[in-house]
Amino acid sequence: MPDAHPYQTLVPDLILDAVESCGFHCDGRQYPLNSFENRVYQVWCDDGKVLVAKFYRPERWSDETILEEHAYSRELTAREIPVVAPIADAAGKTLHELGGFRFALFPKQGGRAPELDDPETLRWIGRFMGRIHAVGGLKPFAHRPRIDVESFGEAPAEFVLEHGFVPPDLADAYEAIVHDALERVDSCYARAGTVGNIRLHGDCHAGNILWSEQGPHFVDLDDCRSGPAVQDLWMLLSGDAAAMGVQLSHVLGGYREFCDFNPAELNLVEALRTLRMIHYAGWLATRWDDPAFPVNFPWFNTQRYWQDQILALREQCAAMDEPPLEVDV
Repeated sequence: MPDAHPYQTLVPDLILDAVESCGFHCDGRQYPLNSFENRVYQVWCDDGKVLVAKFYRPERWSDETILEEHAYSRELTAREIPVVAPIADAAGKTLHELGGFRFALFPKQGGRAPELDDPETLRWIGRFMGRIHAVGGLKPFAHRPRIDVESFGEAPAEFVLEHGFVPPDLADAYEAIVHDALERVDSCYARAGTVGNIRLHGDCHAGNILWSEQGPHFVDLDDCRSGPAVQDLWMLLSGDAAAMGVQLSHVLGGYREFCDFNPAELNLVEALRTLRMIHYAGWLATRWDDPAFPVNFPWFNTQRYWQDQILALREQCAAMDEPPLEVDV
């Protein structure tokens, strides 16, 4: 019988015990939130307070990298930037442990998905992202990794090929298109020249932005890394090149009120999109032993999935050969 996955021991009683070990009194209600890399639960307290308890995936991050994430988010909130940061206890601790799990508690933040087709929404997000990056550029991460071709491209592609996730009749084609794609990624970086690496949110898609009457709140810095500023901007874009150029113009219109933007980084938009695609396939493969993944991603590891990946990477190769986005700011 295969070994049980670590999260199988994260039972409801342990979740409540963990929250109460931090001095809160739960009323027994809890609700799992949509998270697969970690396990995240909404938990209700006797006094009406609602908390979010995040249990970190065992062996993914070191304590130092998690604490650096916490410190970064708390540094942002201290400057009144709307990032949801972990709650510190009376001793100032934000990272706790119980039952073999490291966890953190967060205040519940309500909100809805932002309307990314609205120019003012994009400018509003851009203004706060500019403030985040102005802080992110003040000092480097000491422990968090960097977004680069090796970790986001070469390593995940090697993993899926070596562990037999790609069907044998598609393996050569996938390996070849990844090789071609990563060559073009290198060319994009060469065209961009020297670009800075700052502390980033790292995973700033619409699902990690909660919108309310007060504007955006940025959540889930679990993937914060060092990298070029445009990494936190391109995931807000959609459509063809002309549409993305207009959208990015709105974002940068707000962004540049608080932070400079190097236009050479526009050469990296499609390169970073390509790396994310390759990395995502590798992420699914490395998590396939987690029972939650086959259930929630049944389309992965199928013949059709890898055929689509090969086609998508061919399209990315063509996109990376095109001129960078044109923005009007």
